[in-house]
Amino acid sequence: MKWKIATAFLLAVIAALWIGNTSLFSRFPSDKPLRIIAHRGQHQLFDASHVENDTCTASLMLPPTHAFLENTIAGMKAAFDAGADVVELDVHLTPDKQFAVFHDWTLDCRTEGKGVTEQTPMPVLKTLDIGYGYTADGGRTFPFRGQGKGLMPTLTEVFSALPDGRFLINFKSRRREEGEALATLLKTDPSARAAAFGVYGGNEPTEKAVALIPGLPGYSNRTAKSCLLNYLALGWSGHVPEACRNTLVPVPANLAFLLWGWPERFYNRMQAAGSDVVLIGPFEAGDAGSSGIDDRDAWDLVPSGFSGLVWTNVIEKTRPEVERRGFCALPSRPQICG
Repeated sequence: MKWKIATAFLLAVIAALWIGNTSLFSRFPSDKPLRIIAHRGQHQLFDASHVENDTCTASLMLPPTHAFLENTIAGMKAAFDAGADVVELDVHLTPDKQFAVFHDWTLDCRTEGKGVTEQTPMPVLKTLDIGYGYTADGGRTFPFRGQGKGLMPTLTEVFSALPDGRFLINFKSRRREEGEALATLLKTDPSARAAAFGVYGGNEPTEKAVALIPGLPGYSNRTAKSCLLNYLALGWSGHVPEACRNTLVPVPANLAFLLWGWPERFYNRMQAAGSDVVLIGPFEAGDAGSSGIDDRDAWDLVPSGFSGLVWTNVIEKTRPEVERRGFCALPSRPQICG
């Protein structure tokens, strides 16, 4: 008799968890389109199979199919023209208190310069050729050498050149000072605040910027991990942890099924908590790159009707997948579906 009671109790618990977390009775908002984040704008791709944190990715460039370099104004404009809603870019605060838009911690890989990016004054950075180190054939040819001279922009130059654009700003350092400097810029320049979609990256600058700018969403490595792990532990109850509120919630596409209520109910819980969901590429142990929704297999992991943000490294290849998955039947932008 006791085993029957225990079995009935277990079945009741399972039923309650299913009812409380199934998406069967939930829907994505019908009036919100899928939105695209273009990582580094339109840029050159590289072989990511053996990349570590200190790998010079410019030396692993795949044969180029277009003329754009990452973190340049031209590459960002191309990304918006291809349908991006948000462009992700990388910043370093220089000794003369300007934000240089450049990915690498040092200058040695992509440019002819030497040294640490954040320790180099902006006037010096402006003299460098950011296309200098790109090669697709082991150093025999350098197709972008000489074409990137002076193309490293400041953050304010990006905002000025692309006044209608929105940007996700990546702090490459762990300097709290960077968060404070960005907060000062956004507080004193309304157009810059309008352009700043959000921030992410190093714990200290990201969390400082979020704390200083009301309504600025952002996540650090620390807060993203806290959000997802606490939700895995408590989300069965419908509880949304504090770290998941009023922020951006990055979700690896191949692990999303683990989240209570995925996809519709999870998305709606985050929306009710003031957060947007960013679907990023499949997570793999040891991956040092920024995986995106970049190919057919990854796009097949995007839920039908998804109203959140999709992160991609290949904005120029996005339209066929958006059309194939039926997202053009939803409210959309003409540059993607027109």
